[in-house]
Amino acid sequence: MPANADPFADPFVGAPGLGDPYYPMDGNGGYDVGHYDVSIDYDPPSRWLTGTTRIEATAGQTLRTFNLDFAGPQVQMVSVNHLPAAFIRNGEHELTVVPLLPLLPGLPFTITVDYAGPAMDSEGAGWTISPSGGAFVAGEPHSATTWYPLNDTPQDKATFALHAAVPAEWEVMSNGVRTDDVLHGDKRIVSWAMTEPVAGYLTTVAIDRFSYLEQRRADGTPLLSAFAPNAEGNRETEQRLPEILDFAETLYGPYPFEAAGGIYVDADLEFSLETQTRPIYAPWTDLQTVVHEIAHQWWGDWVSVRHWSDICLNECFASYTADYLWPERMEDKNVDDQYRRTIQKYRDDPKFWNIPLENPGVGQVFTSVYYRGPLFLHALRKQIGDEVFFGAVRDFLAAHAFGNTSMPELREFIQSRARTDLTGFFDAWLNRTAPPPEEYLFPESLRS
Repeated sequence: MPANADPFADPFVGAPGLGDPYYPMDGNGGYDVGHYDVSIDYDPPSRWLTGTTRIEATAGQTLRTFNLDFAGPQVQMVSVNHLPAAFIRNGEHELTVVPLLPLLPGLPFTITVDYAGPAMDSEGAGWTISPSGGAFVAGEPHSATTWYPLNDTPQDKATFALHAAVPAEWEVMSNGVRTDDVLHGDKRIVSWAMTEPVAGYLTTVAIDRFSYLEQRRADGTPLLSAFAPNAEGNRETEQRLPEILDFAETLYGPYPFEAAGGIYVDADLEFSLETQTRPIYAPWTDLQTVVHEIAHQWWGDWVSVRHWSDICLNECFASYTADYLWPERMEDKNVDDQYRRTIQKYRDDPKFWNIPLENPGVGQVFTSVYYRGPLFLHALRKQIGDEVFFGAVRDFLAAHAFGNTSMPELREFIQSRARTDLTGFFDAWLNRTAPPPEEYLFPESLRS
């Protein structure tokens, strides 16, 4: 029995949450999803969204009731194995389903959910309306629930397909490979497929009057990027995508997906997001941002967090890649001096150190990992040496390919490769809320 399991819970009811320390009601127990097939029809002028989502899953226990996560438009019908099922919506995002016949452990089953209604603007926390009249989906850790029902946890990745119908003058972008784009009268129907597993918040759809940039890597990987009408100024940066992918490969191993690109939206977003294969970029995006989001294709997408307390796995590495490794290797910058200047500036600033990198706390997930994470990784690299550091992080990723992992597992893996005991180093950098001692703050060549 899991440590956080309720010993009095009904054994035939799937848990309505998986007990993430920050988001305990995210995800659902009792089943594992293998594939999502999402069909939507969206009308930009009226903002009306009609959807049918088919979910292929396998029961992990006998289920007479189970939950999905969904905060989108009104649900019209739910069926399980093509038989009508009872359902009720409760809580912030729970869709509780009671199949006509109980589901048996180990057997596959199919859930189909039909829904329709006005798409609500979540302003960057899911379905978002663009100033152009189009729409897109972006948000972390939650976004998918605003447009399709799912098991919304990074621990249950699945393959993903999208079929989107829009008025003929609009375009549709999403994850993976575009498998169809046809006109039927006044409608355009576009299909996309993500054949590698993806976490829910890393799926997206973007609808706008896009222009395109098509490129191809030397190994044949197709690159398709899109620009909303007021995002054309980003085209020059996106033309460097092949170079950025090549660079990231030298650090972390072969690019793990079959397609890549970017979606440059026209909206006042405060963030960009590493949606799998094709990040969502705000209009202010610069080269550093693209390098950051592409690094996430390895750190966050290929290998995902087990819990949101492990966020340093995603953001510390993506930030280090963009803020230190790219300037060092591609722009010939002295990043050791950059590190020293940063420490000198913030060493005596308590606010800079008051949120730990490992387990930063509820409401503080997206904070210190960006500005202190790169310092931690640069110090670690100097502590154990380049050969050990880069070999270990590359092998760690490969060991968890398409899966999930945690900060304690990273610590254990790095320690297994290091020649010295890193217990004090890791504790000082990851768990404390004060500057590390001198020996950990300025290891080896950083001491000058």
